[in-house]
Amino acid sequence: MRPTSGLDLPEAATGCAALVGARDWAATPLGAVDGWPDCLATTLAMVLRSPAPLILAWSEQGIILYNDAYAALIGDRHPQLLGASVRDDAAAALAFDDHARQVCRTGGSLSVRDRDIVIRHDGRPETRWFDLDYSPIVDAHGAAHGVLCVVADTTQRVVAERLATFQLTLADALRACATPEAIMALTAERLGQELAASRVFYAEITARGWMTVKHDHACGVATIVGTHSLESFGPDLLAAYRAGAPVVVRNVGADERLSDGARVGLTAREVGAFVDVVLFQEEEWVGLLAVQSAMPRGWTAIEERLIQEVGERVKVAVERARAEVALRELKETLEQQIVERTVELRRYHDIVEATVAPICAFDTECRLVACNKAHMAEFRRLNGVDARVGDVFPDQFIPEQAAVLRALMKRALADESFTVTGTFGRPEIGLSTWEISFTPLHDADGVVIGGFHQATDISERIAAETELAIAQEALRQSQKVEAMGSLTGGVAHDFNNLLTPIIGSLDMLMRKGLGNAREQRLIDGALQSAERARTLVQRLLAFARRQPLQPVAVDIAQLIRGMADLIGSMVGPTITLRVDASHDLPSARADTNQLEMALLNLVVNARDAMPSGGMLTVKADRCVVAPPDKLDVPPGHYVCLSVADTGTGMDEATRRRAIEPFFSTKGVGKGTGLGLSMVHGLAAQLGGGLTIDSAPGRGTKIILWLPLSMAAPSLPRPDAPVEAVADRAGTVLLVDDETLVRASTADMLSDLGYSIVEACSAAEALDLVHAGLSPDLLVTDHLMPGMSGAQLAQELSTRLPRLRTLIVSGYAEAEGIDAATARLSKPFRNDELATSLALLTSRPPPRT
Repeated sequence: MRPTSGLDLPEAATGCAALVGARDWAATPLGAVDGWPDCLATTLAMVLRSPAPLILAWSEQGIILYNDAYAALIGDRHPQLLGASVRDDAAAALAFDDHARQVCRTGGSLSVRDRDIVIRHDGRPETRWFDLDYSPIVDAHGAAHGVLCVVADTTQRVVAERLATFQLTLADALRACATPEAIMALTAERLGQELAASRVFYAEITARGWMTVKHDHACGVATIVGTHSLESFGPDLLAAYRAGAPVVVRNVGADERLSDGARVGLTAREVGAFVDVVLFQEEEWVGLLAVQSAMPRGWTAIEERLIQEVGERVKVAVERARAEVALRELKETLEQQIVERTVELRRYHDIVEATVAPICAFDTECRLVACNKAHMAEFRRLNGVDARVGDVFPDQFIPEQAAVLRALMKRALADESFTVTGTFGRPEIGLSTWEISFTPLHDADGVVIGGFHQATDISERIAAETELAIAQEALRQSQKVEAMGSLTGGVAHDFNNLLTPIIGSLDMLMRKGLGNAREQRLIDGALQSAERARTLVQRLLAFARRQPLQPVAVDIAQLIRGMADLIGSMVGPTITLRVDASHDLPSARADTNQLEMALLNLVVNARDAMPSGGMLTVKADRCVVAPPDKLDVPPGHYVCLSVADTGTGMDEATRRRAIEPFFSTKGVGKGTGLGLSMVHGLAAQLGGGLTIDSAPGRGTKIILWLPLSMAAPSLPRPDAPVEAVADRAGTVLLVDDETLVRASTADMLSDLGYSIVEACSAAEALDLVHAGLSPDLLVTDHLMPGMSGAQLAQELSTRLPRLRTLIVSGYAEAEGIDAATARLSKPFRNDELATSLALLTSRPPPRT
C-alpha cells in the first residue's frame, strides 16, 4: 500500500486531535503529534483513510493509533489514539510487543501468524486469532521512527482447523472402542472438553418420546443418567426435533419454543443453553446428542455443525460396535460347535446361514468341511459350479489361484490369524477382489485341528478407489494446464506492450523512407521479425484462451469451400485433397479469422505428416455429444470440422502431449510447437473442444468441435477501404501506463494530424478533464492500475457525452467494456490505428 501523497503534518495532526477529542483521551497530549517526521505524518493519514485493519505505533513516545477497520475486529466502535500508559490494552498489545520492537530496532519487516488474544465481545471474554504483518516506518534517511501493523482476522480458519483435527482424533479414538457404551462415554467426554460444555450425553430413544441416558459427561453440574420423556419439552420443541435440523437454544429462560414446564425442568437441571441433534433411522428416531451449558451461551455456526457431524458419527459407530459384538458372539459360538464336532470326527453342518458374508471351515488337509449359503452362492457365481464339501478346497480353483489359496490356508493351520486381499474366480466368468480373514480352530487342548475363513467382496470399493485416483490425476493435469495458461497469457500480454512501440516505430521508419537502401533492408528485416513475434504472441494468447475474439455465426461449409484453392496450393501436387461439407449444415459460433488460421495450422501439420504424399480430407459434420459419451468435450450440439491425413500417425505418448505448448516432433527450428495449442485454446475459448484420433502407420484425424450458433451467418462482402477522415485537427486524450507504448502511439497520432494530450493513468486523465480539457477522441489502454480504460470511458461519458472512445488492449480481458465500444489490439501499425480511428469517427457521435 503506497502512502497517501499531498497530506501535510498539520492536517494529520488535526485528524489525531479529532480522534482524541471524540474519545475524550485527555491524558494524551495533543502536542505529542507535533514534531512527527513526515514519514509518520504520511503514514498516519493512510491509517485514518485505509479500509484495511491497521495499527500505527510511534516508538519514541509510545503513541498507538488503530483505525475503524481494526476497531471493528476487536469489537470497539471507534478508532483510538492511545498513550504509553495504556500498553496493556488489547490493541496496544498487538503493536507494542517484542516483534514490534524488533522491527523498529532492525528496520526489517516481520510476519506473525495465528496469534491469539483475548478480547471482550458483548461483555464476554473471547479468544480471537490474527495474522500480523509488521513494517518499519522510515524517513528519507532510512531511519525507523515507528511500526505499521497490518492485521488480518484468522479466527474462522483456526477454529475450523481445530474442530477438523478434533473430529479426526475422535474418529481414531472411536475405532478403538469395543462396546456401544464405551463409544457414548468417550464421545461425551471429548466433546464436552472441546466445547467447554457443562454437560454432554448421547441418549438412545427406545420408544417414540422416551430417551435413555446411560452415561453423560458432567462438569460442575449433576448427572442425569436415566430415562426421560421428550414430551415434557412441549409441542414446539418436538416439532423442531421432527424437522431434523439441530435444535439450538441460546437462553432457556427466553426461548419461546419451550413450555413453562420444560423451562422449569431444564433450569432445575442447571441447563441455561443447549444444542440437541436428533438422529434418524429412516423415519424413526434412534438417538439424541445433547450439548448443554449451565449459563446462556451464543453457539457459533461451526460449533452447531460440529455437534451435528459428531452425532452422525456416533450413531454409525454405535451401530458398528453392536454388529461387531454380535459377530464376535456368533463367531465364538461357531468355533465351539466346530471344536465339539471335530473331536467327534463329524462334519460341521451348522454354520449360521444368516451371515451374508461367505464363511467356510477346513481341516488340517485343507479339505472343505462346512460352508454357509452365502459361500455356496458366491462360489457358483464366480466359478460356474458348486463348491464340493469333502474335497481339497484349493483344488477347486484354477492352478494359479489354487497355489495362493493353499499357502494362505497353511498359514492358518500354523496357528496364525490374519487378513489378506486377493482376486479369485474364473476369467471367462468373472473375477472379484476379496478381503479374507483366516482364523485357526483348536480343540480342548489347544491343538490346531482346522481353520475357517470369512470373506468380503471389495471389488466395488477397489473400482471406486481406482476411479477416484483417475479423477484426481485428471484434476492435477487440468490444474497444470490452467497454470501454464495463466503464465503464458500474462507473458503474452507483457510482450504485446513491448512489441507495440517496436512495430510502431519500425513501421514509421519504413513509411517515411528514412536511411539508404541497406538501412531500409535492415528496418524491413526487423519489422518482419517483429511481425513473427506478434504472430507467436497471438498463438500464446490462443493457447492461454486470452486472445481477443469476435465470435459470430459462421457458415463452415462455405468457409471450407472458399479456402479449398488455398489449401490445395499449400499441400502441393503429391497430396490429394478431398473436401466434404454439406450445404445444409447449421452455422457455428466462431471467430472467422481465428478459425481460418486454425484450419491452416491443421492443414500444415497434416502436410508435414505425409512427406511422400497421401490423402488429406477436410470435412464438416453436425455432431451431438451426450452425457454418457467419454469425450473431452462438454455435452451439446456441435459442427465438427475435421482434418484427416494418411501420414505417419502418432503413438499414444505423442498423442497425449500433442496439445502441450512448445511440444513439436518436427525438429529444432522447424516449428514453434504452438500450432495445436493455439487450435485447442481457440476451441476451448469458444466453448467447444479438440479431439485427436491417431495411431502409428494409419494417419491422424483431428476434430475441432464448434458450438452451434442460433444466429444466421452474415453474408460475405468485399472489404472496402475506409475513406480517410477529412478533419484530423481534433484533440486526442491518450491514456496508457506504459511510457514507451504511450510515446509510440503519440507519434502515430501526430503523423495522422491530431493534437495529443498524454496521461499516464485514468486518474490523471480525469484531472485534466476536470481542469477544463475537452478532447474530441479518447484513446486509452484497458488494463491499468487503479481504474481501467472501460471505467474511464464510462466516467468521462457523463461529463463529455459526445466523446468518442477507442480502447487499446493486448489482452482478451473484456470485462466492463461495452460491446459498442471500438477496440484495437496491441501491437498495431500506423495504418491499423488510422483505420480504427476512421471507422470510429465515421460513426455518428453518441447522443447527449
